[in-house]
Amino acid sequence: MDEPLRRYLNELVAAAGAVLGGRLRGAYVAGSVGLAAYQPGRSDVDVALVCADPLGRTTAGELVTRLRHEALPCPARGLELVVYRPEVARSGTPEPGFEVELNTGARMDFRVSYGPADRPAADGLFWYGLDRSILHQSGRALLGPPAAEAFADLAPDDLRRLLVDAVRWWLDRPIPPGDGPAPGAEDAVLGACRSWVRVHHGVWLPKVAAGRRLLADARATPADTTPPADTTTPADTATPADGRPTPADGPGAPADAGWLADAAVTDLVERSIAARGGGTPPSGAAARSFQRRVLAALTAPPHRHRSG
Repeated sequence: MDEPLRRYLNELVAAAGAVLGGRLRGAYVAGSVGLAAYQPGRSDVDVALVCADPLGRTTAGELVTRLRHEALPCPARGLELVVYRPEVARSGTPEPGFEVELNTGARMDFRVSYGPADRPAADGLFWYGLDRSILHQSGRALLGPPAAEAFADLAPDDLRRLLVDAVRWWLDRPIPPGDGPAPGAEDAVLGACRSWVRVHHGVWLPKVAAGRRLLADARATPADTTPPADTTTPADTATPADGRPTPADGPGAPADAGWLADAAVTDLVERSIAARGGGTPPSGAAARSFQRRVLAALTAPPHRHRSG
């Protein structure tokens, strides 16, 4: 963690404490900072506060006033802050369950939501359960008990369902037309890699590390495995009638890794990793095709080996 970020986080905790007093039970940094992948100038800062009881609109508004970028300048691209009550943080629920959410920064659109009902469903309600899962694994405590004690992980079925929701949400985003390089497409590819790795290996990794782990999986895939075609559409990857993805064999294991054997997959992931270091990003269409393949892998029925 660089010194400007360290100072900022200390000031953020102090400012939050000035508003909440003894109600502030914990402050945690997650995201790229928690995963030891923070890049000054590129990364956001993800902070979760734990408050002893419901905030109320007046207190939540005062907290927003004290922590928004205009009052407390954020040295990163922006601050993404969420406040939870202890019982929500410890519950392992897939529901959003937050008291207030604040997005603010020099290069981030200002946004505040005073509870889940204040956030449009079209903007995604899966983020919070996934964020708390990352906090459970890799959160850094700025105040309060260790993050692994303050935040519970998701149940495997809930985790997979939220990851499926996340990939589908990204598939609904517009993409640049044509086959030319699309800035940001590399993050779409590597974010999908991270979903694959979390289900396949049971660990949250930074995006680039997740891409490299997927490449290692590809090298370990039998050469004679025939991957599925990359013409999957959202309709092809629908979940069962109850809306929940079908779990694969084993604890979180994917149904079939055969699609990794496709050279187009490995080339795309390698290009996306290079783009994070200044290389040319892939096209939006290529990223979209890859996301569909990851979605198909996450929602596929269990692979059954035939005997005899």
